[in-house]
Amino acid sequence: MDLLKDSPQKLFLKYLVPSVSATMVTSIYILADSIMIGKGIGELAIAALNIVLPLFNIFFGTGALFGIGGAVLFSVSMGNGDPDRAKRYFTLATLFTAAFALCYLVVGNVFLEPILTFLGATDLTWHYAYDYARWLMVGAPVFAFSMLLQSFVRNDKNPKLAMVAVIAGGVLNTFLDWLFIYPMQLGMTGAIVASVIGTGVTCLILCLHFFRKECNLRFSFKKLRSRYSKEIVQYGASSFLTELSGGVLIFVLNQQALLYAGELGVTVYSVLTNSAYIVNAFSNGIAQAAQPIIATNFGAKAQDRIDALKGIGLRTALIAGCTFAALGLLFPQAVVYIFVHPTEAILELAPMAVRIYFIGFIGAALNIFFTSYFQATLQPSKALTVCMLRGLILSALFAYTLPLVLDIIGIWASILLAEFITLGIALAMDRKKK
Repeated sequence: MDLLKDSPQKLFLKYLVPSVSATMVTSIYILADSIMIGKGIGELAIAALNIVLPLFNIFFGTGALFGIGGAVLFSVSMGNGDPDRAKRYFTLATLFTAAFALCYLVVGNVFLEPILTFLGATDLTWHYAYDYARWLMVGAPVFAFSMLLQSFVRNDKNPKLAMVAVIAGGVLNTFLDWLFIYPMQLGMTGAIVASVIGTGVTCLILCLHFFRKECNLRFSFKKLRSRYSKEIVQYGASSFLTELSGGVLIFVLNQQALLYAGELGVTVYSVLTNSAYIVNAFSNGIAQAAQPIIATNFGAKAQDRIDALKGIGLRTALIAGCTFAALGLLFPQAVVYIFVHPTEAILELAPMAVRIYFIGFIGAALNIFFTSYFQATLQPSKALTVCMLRGLILSALFAYTLPLVLDIIGIWASILLAEFITLGIALAMDRKKK
């Protein structure tokens, strides 16, 4: 592939299927756990999983911070014809990921009980949350490195290997989930161990890229500058905060759902959370299909090609968002049955929540693409604005204020309102050229 000369449409399609496949299967690590736990262990167990999910966001977010931030700069440097600088970005991103993963491993295991208390584990959910979280902490390094390696391998013109690696890990994870939860009866421990093993296999397969003759990912410790580290953090911050704010938002909405509807509300919200993982993964796949091509052309100052790719990506994201919204509006009960064996109380509360929440996926798909586009064109303040508004500021604001007027319906509507207001702001920022 020649990212600077081949047709933008053809390049986007070459990246689209591998990118969407990889991001969708990444969501299976959590999705498979959710379905197996909800069906095989029970509704309190899936509520406990939802309480622990913010930790996943931190680990994947760290990989995204250094992986996407470093990979964008890697692609821009390659487009500028400076492979030595590209290698330095890869080196620093890898070192920082390793350092943070080690910290998570130590801190998470020493302070696990206070962390679970802070996240909202109750007497009813504590046992499930603890069994899951203690092994999740052990897997922190593989979750972080999985995101880092996916980003760099994809940006080094090998999206197919990224797809194969994630699919292989996801399939293994799903099989082990079934094996550990049903025949072996290992409960929550079996679910998370399956995820750690599956993600580890993904990392091993991604490492095969380093043995390719065409691989440009090489370590270089010469002329490392502190500003390179600053740039990686600057351009990867929006990806990190997207993941981190997602975890914070889950925490906030868990607390609100618990306040207004008890454990039942948390169970219903867990259905929405897991649905959002699927949609966000699909939308991220669309954004990541365009990101390395846009970044490389940005380095080469090919504005016409950048504009063409942006248009293709936005149209694809809009179609995806509308499709997911339609599914939620037409088949809300089917969505609920995917994750749990619903009681009458769940069926009374969940369908309306699904309908309201799923409309917001239209704005979410477009906002995710705009975040990636602003990153790829080195506009970090705009990317950061989009991810903070949709992922934390507006969502949390509405989550606390709307229920005062609309009761629990206000919790589900908070995300919808935040996404569409953010989309309007993103469109306005895009009109203002860099």
